[in-house]
Amino acid sequence: MRFAIVLLLAAPVFAAAPTTDIKVDQVGYLNNTPKVALVSSKTAAADFAVRTVKDGAVAFRGKLGAPVDDPDSGDRVQAADFSRFTRSGQFYLEVPGVGRSWEFSIGPAVYSRAWYLAMRSYYGQRCGMAVDLGPEFPGYKHEACHLEGAYHASSGKTGPHSSRGGWHDAGDYGRYVVNSGITTGTLLWTWEMFGPRVRTVKLNLPESGNGTPDILNEIRWNLDWMLEMQDDDGGVWHKQTSEQFCGFVMPEKDKLVSYVIGTGSDPFKSSCATGDFAAVMAIAGRVYKPFDAAFAAKCQRAAERAWAWLDQHPNVTFRNPNGVGTGGYGDGDCSDERLWAAAELARTSRGDSYQRYFLEHYSDFRKSIRAAQPQSWGNVANMALWTYALGSGGDAAAVAAIRQDSVNAAEQIVGRTKSNGYRISMTSRDYIWGSNSVAANYGMQLLVANALQANPRYVETAMENLHYLLGRNTFSLSFVTQVGANPFRHPHHRPSGADNNPEPWPGLLSGGPNRGRQDAAMRKLAADLPPAKMYIDEQAAYAANEVAINWNAPLVFLLAGALPAK
Repeated sequence: MRFAIVLLLAAPVFAAAPTTDIKVDQVGYLNNTPKVALVSSKTAAADFAVRTVKDGAVAFRGKLGAPVDDPDSGDRVQAADFSRFTRSGQFYLEVPGVGRSWEFSIGPAVYSRAWYLAMRSYYGQRCGMAVDLGPEFPGYKHEACHLEGAYHASSGKTGPHSSRGGWHDAGDYGRYVVNSGITTGTLLWTWEMFGPRVRTVKLNLPESGNGTPDILNEIRWNLDWMLEMQDDDGGVWHKQTSEQFCGFVMPEKDKLVSYVIGTGSDPFKSSCATGDFAAVMAIAGRVYKPFDAAFAAKCQRAAERAWAWLDQHPNVTFRNPNGVGTGGYGDGDCSDERLWAAAELARTSRGDSYQRYFLEHYSDFRKSIRAAQPQSWGNVANMALWTYALGSGGDAAAVAAIRQDSVNAAEQIVGRTKSNGYRISMTSRDYIWGSNSVAANYGMQLLVANALQANPRYVETAMENLHYLLGRNTFSLSFVTQVGANPFRHPHHRPSGADNNPEPWPGLLSGGPNRGRQDAAMRKLAADLPPAKMYIDEQAAYAANEVAINWNAPLVFLLAGALPAK
């Protein structure tokens, strides 16, 4: 009888539903790294326990930290620090009077599944071919799409144009060279910095098993499309989209013509797109050389032709021509893209002219490596500076200056993160359209700083931003589809909204809280909400809940940095 009573007393521990008052990284924590959960509750609490999922046994007990006010969310939070607990397994957190958390794991490879899904999400975004995620995700498929391509009047040419290849950019079906630029560049850097960790990961692609690592197989699908966007004179058209967005239909049901769209006047190509293209193709020229030397050489030649075009057209900017309403990705200053192109070409080819251009101009961009506002599609100057330093650029003074700028910014980010209630690097102004990518890009910036000057605090702070994205946030919500026990479920993503599957397509990062509230669904939220609360998990809330390839890329990079070193 006494044993039965013990079982009855233990039963509520198992039966209780998780509470959003306790925020954990729902994927988990590495064994020998800081492990902190956060508690925000109207119920006063002082103690916590880590329990095993298997039987509810207490594995660790601790005291909650003193309450800290977080102005960006309006929450008062307490830290549950269980860093000293290093045992592998599956666990949940219990706080007396508050409840239990979502489950999480501890182990050396807890982020492997999340990396696989985040990187494989690009396969789901492929344009121009039939896609099927296979038995792992039955029903997640679409037929070949957007097979009709043509030159738009704004391109300076007429007639048909290839439409096969590339990734659907976001929740829509457009393809944009500028956004492909930072996306593909970040993914190629993931390979360059963390290749041993991801080299053998099989993404279950049509190309799997061809002798090339699958991360590079997937990236090549987009590179092949980018190559199709280069004109004979070396310039690169800005985008390939329909004139207007289609409705919420599956890709193959979108019958609008996919046009190559240009600036509308001579020279018709844009300098920002051409600069991003040159940078990315230069990286590909060195990355693919061990696997396909002919393709690598093709990419490098394309980069060099684009550079020559830039020399003649340094700042041809883009805005949508009349009658076109798809994404603009307009940028009034293409000098940062040109610097990135010079730096990547210098690193790949060691050509004197590229290095000379970089050294003549890099000092104008040193302030782009800063503690606030990390790299983005419109600001790639720090990618230029970092690649020069990471690639052992020939000028020691320039390398030293870039390294010091990176360390100075990283130190400020570390300090700011420590004082943030949710232990993230974001400022109040960072809650913009795609704020989750800002958090991920801070993580990327810190890992690059660590590569330039190793410091475990940079890596730990990068991980704090990952914990935020995977559930340790004010909503206790994993911002990655089908990752974690409580992921967001209603992305502004046409395949997820138009198919018959109960869950959205996996591995996609939500845009996240956005104080701008640029859509009708978001404007229903109270205008005086704190910025971190400006989020709603609705398909119509595209300003907060759209997905995008450039948002997933730094997540892939950050997760790769958390995989087991090999």
